[in-house]
Amino acid sequence: MKLSGQNILVTGATGAIGQAVCHALVADGANVVVHCSRNRDTAETLVKALDGRGWCVSADLSDPAGPQVLWDQALAVAGRLTGLVNNAGIRSEVAVDAPMEEWQQVWAREMRVNFLSAADLSKLAIQHFRTHGGGRIVNMASRAGQRGYSSSAMAYGASKAALINLTKSIAQSHGHEGVTAVALAPGWVRTEMAEAYIAEHGEAAALAGIPIARMADPQEIGEITAFAFRPSQASLNGAVLDVNGGSYMR
Repeated sequence: MKLSGQNILVTGATGAIGQAVCHALVADGANVVVHCSRNRDTAETLVKALDGRGWCVSADLSDPAGPQVLWDQALAVAGRLTGLVNNAGIRSEVAVDAPMEEWQQVWAREMRVNFLSAADLSKLAIQHFRTHGGGRIVNMASRAGQRGYSSSAMAYGASKAALINLTKSIAQSHGHEGVTAVALAPGWVRTEMAEAYIAEHGEAAALAGIPIARMADPQEIGEITAFAFRPSQASLNGAVLDVNGGSYMR
């Protein structure tokens, strides 16, 4: 088992990608701390499906106090953590013509959930890892963070770009302490977020510019996340792994 002995905290674990990540990590031998915000029943069902290899914890990452609450709970159930997956994320839309108050509210919440909570958890992880033999952080970024994004969802793209920069900064600054970081940059993945976009804009709009003409399956993201945690893959430190069907520059 490639990840035997690892305890990994996965944020946003009740969504399609989060669940796939948890299943893939456990399949490779890890134990997982399953984070949820409001979907406690879904999280507990997921833990049961992991055959005793997981724990359920809840925290609101839209609250500045949430990351510390989550981290403390994760340590309480797992004892020691060797990995963190910053997967929790939201995608909101706000027009540039919207009232300033609405614009600022959307940007503030998007950055808080998608980036600032990940930054806070990464700080806590770095402090923990460097005194407990090292560890790895995998940040769930996005194709949108590399190529820009639509006007109404610029906050999402900016938050993901910041997550990529955070990954590289951790890699450069803390690799010598045994703390490594990798970012995944998926394009469209078959999730509730994607289905909501399709419902509004149509599937053709989502698939436009994807050479393989299909979205990624959540299981693909789970598998590559588990691969990134293998101890043998330390040289991935600082990498941004594109999972987008070849569409990152379109």
